[in-house]
Amino acid sequence: MEALPKKVIEIAQDINKMKIRGAGKIAQVAVEALKVVAESSNAAVTEDFMAEIKLAAKILLQTRPTAVSLPNGIRYVLWRLMQAKKTIEEVEDLKTCVINVADQFIKNSKVAIQKIGEIGARRVKDGDVILTHCHSSAVIAVIKTAWNQGKKICVNCTETRPLFQGRITARTLGQVGIPVTMIVDSATRHFINKVDKVIVGADAITANGAVVNKIGTSMIALVAHEARTPFFVAAETYKFSPETMMGDSIVLEERDSSEIISSKLLKTMKNVFIRNPSFDVTPAEYVNLIITEKGIIPPQGAVSIIQQEYQWFISNEMDTL
Repeated sequence: MEALPKKVIEIAQDINKMKIRGAGKIAQVAVEALKVVAESSNAAVTEDFMAEIKLAAKILLQTRPTAVSLPNGIRYVLWRLMQAKKTIEEVEDLKTCVINVADQFIKNSKVAIQKIGEIGARRVKDGDVILTHCHSSAVIAVIKTAWNQGKKICVNCTETRPLFQGRITARTLGQVGIPVTMIVDSATRHFINKVDKVIVGADAITANGAVVNKIGTSMIALVAHEARTPFFVAAETYKFSPETMMGDSIVLEERDSSEIISSKLLKTMKNVFIRNPSFDVTPAEYVNLIITEKGIIPPQGAVSIIQQEYQWFISNEMDTL
């Protein structure tokens, strides 16, 4: 077995360092990395090729533990490769299988965003003030679709500290002409009574409808709940977590303190410790609805999505992965 292509290692590093952001984008790029392995592989026998793919998958899976889209994307490819291996003997045919399945996942992912935009825009009214947090391709699609339909909306966008992903959202929406007001995360309560609805993305959705998203999301959901402001989540079905059907919990990633304060400055502060969780969990009771490419569901419908989309995972065949 040869060493993995340099591009695959670079992709893994970029995901880990958050140069590549957004759960959907992470999934697409991770699957693209598996495609690169298949395209670059010189393996002459099936066992060597399978070992290369599994090694790449293992490295990619270690990059971001919370973003369920990443393992779901990798499983999408691996499971279909496992099924193909039952009937295909030629290693070149297995390589082609990985390439085709990866292309299929990436295409479906992009189509899902478009469908979420179309479905979600139906819940946006002319004149709405929308609040969003962090950066989500699905949320962007909903807002831009509504805007392109002629709905005169405006957006309040949090900075989303500590890495300020909200600035990406603000820039993206502003470039197409949508009025955007950027606020610090802790100003949400001050503005919530002038907001018509909150729309956020998700890094993961559990079987009980709880939403894992960028740190601060649960605070915003609580504020919206208090103010009786509708709280919507826009997410592709590959962000639903089948592990939570089996009793597992989602690992909430905690990142380096240097994202909050420089190590040099921290050394001058005695007995001070930094905690930097990247995600939090919003209870299902604070979520009004979830917008997926399959349609709009209540948070209680998450278990049905998982049963439909991941039946192969929750069967005995999950052991093969």
